[in-house]
Amino acid sequence: MRARRLTGSIVGIIALTLTAAGCGLSGGSDDGDATAGGCKVDKGNVGSGKLTGDVKGSITFQTTNLKKDFGDFFNGVIKDFETAHPGTKVKWIDDPGDATFGQRTVADAQACTLPDVLNVDSPTATSLTKAGYLLNLGVKDPDAAKPFVPAFWKSSTMKDSSGASVHTVLPWYTGGIVLTYNTDLLKKAGVDPEKPPTTVFGLFADYEKVAKAADGKYYATMANPVWRIPADWDQMNIKTLSADGKSAVFADDPRTVQWVEWMTKLYKEGAMPKDSLSSNNDPSTLYSQGKVAYGSTNPSFVRFVQQNSPSVYTKTAVGQQPFDALGHTTGAPQYIATAATSKNAPTALAFAEFLTNAENQTAWCKDPKVVIFPTTTTSLDDPFFQKVSGNDPFSEARKLVAEQLKTATAYQTNISSAMLNAIVAQVQLAMQGKKSAADAVKDAQEKANELLKQAG
Repeated sequence: MRARRLTGSIVGIIALTLTAAGCGLSGGSDDGDATAGGCKVDKGNVGSGKLTGDVKGSITFQTTNLKKDFGDFFNGVIKDFETAHPGTKVKWIDDPGDATFGQRTVADAQACTLPDVLNVDSPTATSLTKAGYLLNLGVKDPDAAKPFVPAFWKSSTMKDSSGASVHTVLPWYTGGIVLTYNTDLLKKAGVDPEKPPTTVFGLFADYEKVAKAADGKYYATMANPVWRIPADWDQMNIKTLSADGKSAVFADDPRTVQWVEWMTKLYKEGAMPKDSLSSNNDPSTLYSQGKVAYGSTNPSFVRFVQQNSPSVYTKTAVGQQPFDALGHTTGAPQYIATAATSKNAPTALAFAEFLTNAENQTAWCKDPKVVIFPTTTTSLDDPFFQKVSGNDPFSEARKLVAEQLKTATAYQTNISSAMLNAIVAQVQLAMQGKKSAADAVKDAQEKANELLKQAG
């Protein structure tokens, strides 16, 4: 189960509001003013040419709900930066990340008061980029890519208002993807824990074995397709959107209908709790009770089980999530962006790159209070990740993800929550037997295209 930082409604609000409000990115008007997202900015922040200027003065840096647990770490990073650059001052703002986070981000952008440096997820970065509110890092610092795993940097692109792919974010950290499973329950079903499936449909076949062996006493996984769309489709290399992102195309691939047929079959055969079809609960509780064979795909879930259910932890193992047709794993990294509206952009960009450099990423990801992984090549080569001692599930998860991330990419597909909900609703109808898989997929694509048209 892949966790999402923002709630669905918030992501939708960001996408629709910024698309309507954004004025794009330009080199300026006749009177010499430059604009970014409708805000007047320094000419050096936009257009062609590398960003220049002294690293000095004050900037704001915004994170999301990190100060309570990691205050000492980030205050140390800020102090180190200020020491290395005399005359600079970084004001740290820690947003609570509550239900109004999206609206406040939109309001800040439209008021031309975005923090100079801010932590964003992919949907937020996508919307801010399209509206022209973020610095084009590929232009403003051509060397920005050097520290990062090439696959992550390449895949961490956003579309600007013209539809061109641009780099407006620095990859910061990610959680990785693993299969987590109860070896006892798999063995009872005749599934070999030592041989994880290599395809999504192969995993579904194992779910079916669990359902038949369990006979309602336990389950394979959770039913709500919201956890699997578009993640499963990405791994199968099913294209959810057209190359320009303006139309939905998933119904054009026959495997999409097959996927829905599998989900319907598994739900009917009891591989999933019936009451989980519309529930957003992940399998944490049921897995810890020994009632679900497969747990969350988030590596931090392993630590959750270790702390909350030691008896189940001893039966837990981790394996490779199916690479399927894509051939590698995908993740949902968090990003650091620099506002194009910053009045002190050289300092803001310098701090963003300092925060995400290999030294600071490695130091934070080694913190025992987090289960996250860095996005710089040097960090992933650190013995902390490559020479993990022990063969317990948590150690195995750390080793597996560190190896994955050398070739991982960000999610292939970014869709608004409104579109996700529309697609999920149709799949749920098919799983309940209220319409055929083919009709559900066709109707889902039609509804997705309606939403894309509305968003412009």
